[in-house]
Amino acid sequence: MKVVAISGSLRQASFNSALLAAARPYFAAEVEWIEADIASIPLYNQDIDGDTKPAPVALLMDQIAGADALVIATPEYNYGIPGPLKNAIDWASRPAYRSVLAHIPTLLMSASMSPMGGVRAQGQLKQVLGGTLTPVFPCPEFAVGSAQEVFEDGKLTDEATAQKLERLVKDFTAWVAAEVDFED
Repeated sequence: MKVVAISGSLRQASFNSALLAAARPYFAAEVEWIEADIASIPLYNQDIDGDTKPAPVALLMDQIAGADALVIATPEYNYGIPGPLKNAIDWASRPAYRSVLAHIPTLLMSASMSPMGGVRAQGQLKQVLGGTLTPVFPCPEFAVGSAQEVFEDGKLTDEATAQKLERLVKDFTAWVAAEVDFED
């Protein structure tokens, strides 16, 4: 199984990048894990969206096209999805309904310094991904509130959160296995 992981944060010490790093060991050792970089993707502009995509966009689309699953960890900015993440989705969602995002099983999670943990951003992200035919793992939101208290130096230090994350990954992996034909 090949998994593409996307952090919705560009910050060096991002809690969401740390959340992805904490999730990685809970996937089977044979899982190929690719961390996509969305920092250099230009703002979506239909004038430059032709047969030849900008190199960072082409790389992201190739990564997702070759994946069996997608994992997105997003912060919440002003009750919503961060601009760079929404922009990456806008690029990857072309052509409509036939994009690399269509039909790829996706896990959403979030970490935030707020007690809400980013659930509003996840709600918006579910709505956006619904428009791209991207199936989202049907589970309660996995949101790490007060993230500054459960991460230290980029490492998840809270055992209860780690146990919940392990269970989430196990359940997601089983769901993907039931959804995806790995014989292709």
